[in-house]
Amino acid sequence: MLRRPLILCVLLLVSTACTVSGFVGPSAGRSRQALKMSDGPFELSVSLPGKNELQAQMKFPAALDVPSEIVEVRYNVPFGLNVEPKNNMAVCTKDGPGGEKVGDILRYSSQWTLGLPRGGGVVDTALSFSGSVSWQVSMFDVLKASSWNEVVEALTSNTEDRTDTVVLLFERPVKEVEA
Repeated sequence: MLRRPLILCVLLLVSTACTVSGFVGPSAGRSRQALKMSDGPFELSVSLPGKNELQAQMKFPAALDVPSEIVEVRYNVPFGLNVEPKNNMAVCTKDGPGGEKVGDILRYSSQWTLGLPRGGGVVDTALSFSGSVSWQVSMFDVLKASSWNEVVEALTSNTEDRTDTVVLLFERPVKEVEA
């Protein structure tokens, strides 16, 4: 999967404005929420970037075999990120201003692809039949990438002409609290 020993420095001119949220909304400030220990899948709702105010309802298993949490990081575009492929995972190599820490596993990234309009409205249906394509946002599953290049493409698809924000989900081991 992630083979090329290339450090991804999506140094698309690092932006200093960013927020971290514990899945309470983008204006929640800097907070984290442990969403799962290692006994079941993560279940969460993520506000997708873009003008349509879409929500991604997500459910996925942990990649780590120790208790862990999901940390949502949002950066204004352009953004910078330091991850590299290690053991078939995209691992953070440098603490970032958005809250990602060394050793965090990048699990999902917002991604923009060309596609037919989605939705149940009459206009969406008509546009689909007419073959109208437009940029669509989704969450890219980094662990399912067949190559490191796919990860890079998903991250770099978050451009200023499509969005003003990138959404990143990291998995982080939870440190045990000694009693």
